[in-house]
Amino acid sequence: MAAYDVVVEIPKGSRNKYEVDHETGRVYLDRVLFTSFVYPTDYGFFEKTLADDGDPVDALLLLEFPTFPGVGVKVRPVGVFKMSDEAGIDEKVLVVPAKDPRWAHIQDIADVPEQTKAEIAHFFEHYKDLEPNKWVKAEGWGDAAEAERIVQAGQAAYVPGSH
Repeated sequence: MAAYDVVVEIPKGSRNKYEVDHETGRVYLDRVLFTSFVYPTDYGFFEKTLADDGDPVDALLLLEFPTFPGVGVKVRPVGVFKMSDEAGIDEKVLVVPAKDPRWAHIQDIADVPEQTKAEIAHFFEHYKDLEPNKWVKAEGWGDAAEAERIVQAGQAAYVPGSH
């Protein structure tokens, strides 16, 4: 499986939702989550991709310790959390560091502990609960092959300057 570049926007354990301005490269605070929830993984995006929502393909990065906004990480996709929200389909590709031996045993979604998947699903099912007119519907997990297809489709759809 190929390695891809992910840029972290939000570190694990944060309530702050940061977003990278793709024109300037600066990281901005978009909002503080309305709920008391914190991100269960580092959260970011695959560089040079375009998802159906007009943003880069989203990435959930499993790590032992959080990184920081703006850091780049070489990753391997291992699965995808399928969900939709008030804006449409919003898939989250689950990744692990490509060169970290601590994650070598995680090759596919079946290798990810059930508790980890449950925490991620619970977060995304409820993190918008207190925001007016926002909702999320969880649609389950896909495997590493499906995750890689999503990233590759995002790469194929990307046009420089598209976001």
